[in-house]
Amino acid sequence: MLEYRREDENKLFKILITELKLRGVAVNLIPGLPAYILFMCLRHADYANDDQRVSTLMNSSINAIKSVLKKRGDFETFSFWLANTCRFLHCLKQYSGEEGYTKHNTPRQNEHCLSNFDLSEYCQVLSDLAIQIYQQLIRVIDNIIHPMIAPAMLEQETIQGVMGVKPTGMRKRTSSFPEDSGHSLESILKQLDVFYYTLLQHGNDTELVRQVIKQQFYLICCVTLNNLLLRKDMCSWSKGLQIRYNVCQLEEWLLDKDLQGSGARESLEPLIQAAQLLQIKKKSQDDADAICTMCTALTTQQIVKILSLYTPVNEFEERVSISFIKSVQNLLKDRKESSQLLMDAKIIFSVTFPFNPSSVALETIQLPSSLNLSFLTRV
Repeated sequence: MLEYRREDENKLFKILITELKLRGVAVNLIPGLPAYILFMCLRHADYANDDQRVSTLMNSSINAIKSVLKKRGDFETFSFWLANTCRFLHCLKQYSGEEGYTKHNTPRQNEHCLSNFDLSEYCQVLSDLAIQIYQQLIRVIDNIIHPMIAPAMLEQETIQGVMGVKPTGMRKRTSSFPEDSGHSLESILKQLDVFYYTLLQHGNDTELVRQVIKQQFYLICCVTLNNLLLRKDMCSWSKGLQIRYNVCQLEEWLLDKDLQGSGARESLEPLIQAAQLLQIKKKSQDDADAICTMCTALTTQQIVKILSLYTPVNEFEERVSISFIKSVQNLLKDRKESSQLLMDAKIIFSVTFPFNPSSVALETIQLPSSLNLSFLTRV
């Protein structure tokens, strides 16, 4: 437990939350330290049966976190406070005394359970705050990665030889994403690395990180597919090859980070099928049957649009005939699905925070001198 005088209350929230410097100070702390310290202060307020102090501690820390996020809306700030809000929430549950949570504790940890107050209402408040922070974090990440996606996934030619072939009869298009924009698949992977390692460094639970990455892969799929559906110069056999190659690089990245079960790979499925559709034969009735069997993640409208935009890369290839497109439409007419052509890139999947008890023993937590918390007394 940590005890402090009432007159030091504001100082506590200032040091731990509103004026905490993430670079230089917070990165050297054990992950979740602000949450552990707040909880240890809360334990003392509970031990002293001081309902006023419990209420102030909870409400002031929540308001302080909100004010920091309002003031500094960058990725690092959202990541750090998402980790600490979740850790604070898990601490309230872990030491609540409820059997569902205490069974994960060591006997020593169970001695640290709260004894006077039921803080389940605050668990709900912290959970709501964590959801808000998560949604803001996703928007910040989206703003960073969105401009990189179309140039990296569609414009940059990473397979030499094949990609130099321009579709027949098309003038050299002035690219809306210049080659020197600096956005390549490599830059997307590096940016994903930054997100992934920062989230983990701040102490975000693995399950939460998996949800963030799934959301990013969904965005990559949306932006790439939507560009494909709006641009004739992108609908060619060679572009299908390019997309599939880029998707393989993304799959490799997931494998490397052990994120296969996160749902991120599955969220790329519409894009994978679009790439296959660009590469598959499009002539006979058998081809039409194969397309309908294969393209389960694309809507009829999307399939038809890609077929009608398809542009041959050389004189040996033909455009897709209208009768073939009608044949595909006919086979798909009974599908129950959205009539929307473009994917909705603004969707944010609902987030969950599975209970994750900490193995850290509270009595082992040290207060670093860099935080200037000498007014806290260990009890």
